[in-house]
Amino acid sequence: MAGYGWKGATEGTFDWKVFMENKNEEITRLNNVYQNSILKNAGVEIIEATGSLAGTNSVNVHHTATGETSTLTAKNILIAVGGWPFKPSIPGIEHAITSNEIFYLEERPERIVVVGGGFIALEFASIMDGLGSDVTLMYRGDLFLRGFDNDMREHIRSEMEGNSGIDLKFNTDPKEIVKNDDGSLTVVDQDGNELECDAVLYATGRKGKIDKLGLDNAGVETKGSFVPVDKYSQTNVPNIYAVGDITDRIALTPVALMEGHRLADTLFGGLDRPVDHEYVASTVFTTPEIGTVGYGEEEAAEKFKDIDVYKSRFRAMKHSFPKSETYSLFKIIVESKTQRVVGCHVATDGAGEMTQGIAIAVKMGATKDDFDNTIGIHPTSAEELVTMRTPSYYYRDGEKTDSLE
Repeated sequence: MAGYGWKGATEGTFDWKVFMENKNEEITRLNNVYQNSILKNAGVEIIEATGSLAGTNSVNVHHTATGETSTLTAKNILIAVGGWPFKPSIPGIEHAITSNEIFYLEERPERIVVVGGGFIALEFASIMDGLGSDVTLMYRGDLFLRGFDNDMREHIRSEMEGNSGIDLKFNTDPKEIVKNDDGSLTVVDQDGNELECDAVLYATGRKGKIDKLGLDNAGVETKGSFVPVDKYSQTNVPNIYAVGDITDRIALTPVALMEGHRLADTLFGGLDRPVDHEYVASTVFTTPEIGTVGYGEEEAAEKFKDIDVYKSRFRAMKHSFPKSETYSLFKIIVESKTQRVVGCHVATDGAGEMTQGIAIAVKMGATKDDFDNTIGIHPTSAEELVTMRTPSYYYRDGEKTDSLE
């Protein structure tokens, strides 16, 4: 604030209890919207129960309220039970929490260790850092966000190291969690290093919730804890389908909605609508955010062989004015032969909102000329997407080159 001329501004205080109360109220509101406004208005009968397959066309229903069991029969059955956080079997793992429990703690942990390198781990590390906790992120690999564009991964690492209070510990794998007499915890890594904290949050992947589903009773094949399906979300049993995280495709809520909608259109709408997982946009809600759609540089070079890469790293005006060392990174990947934009990656404030609009253009097959012919909005960071004119480098036959001369 001082960079903008404000003097005397001080930090406020954060009330975890008020935050929890408002969070619970909002979740209740959303649940009521889905149950009372959307599902019931659509004529859906809601049964509070757990279910398990009794056969290819029947489901045992274990009613929550009464404890009784009944049986439903149906022509088609859909499995959409989602996933569950995975925790490894190490001594003291019972003391660790996951993303399921973090926002049900009675108090905000002053010191928290987050274990993992995916978007859930990074998001919760950023959230808890923003709320005032001392955060240590432990990841067993060299660099987090495996599967994302490498420049985006390196950029977020740099921003976290320079502009957050998060202590990044790569190549670090906890081997034990010790509960201390005062209630605190000690994390012991593979080299015997110890770190004391108040909470340990594991975000090391998710497993499908296939336990107690009775899949064997219907002959449904599984792969690990997941249910394999074809492009129509059909399992190996013709009338049994599965969508969402349980299928181990793309574990994002909007993707599950797309899969379910396309299945309904195919089964009941007279349409032929297989799933479409290409050019799915997503966001990692770190600080700054990452917005991405399409192929990363490495994926694009392998798939298309010949690509042009446009890249710009800069300080947005909101950060350059007060002279803060916070940078944005914008990147466009273009297939050389067709000039189609096959990847767009943005690391900046509000990247998620920005990328949703970009995703429409990329999904429609926009070319680099389409981007260039679009007038920018000034002054915004997003105008960088339509003002990058010269490739930073190229790939030809899958090999990187700085010049075509």
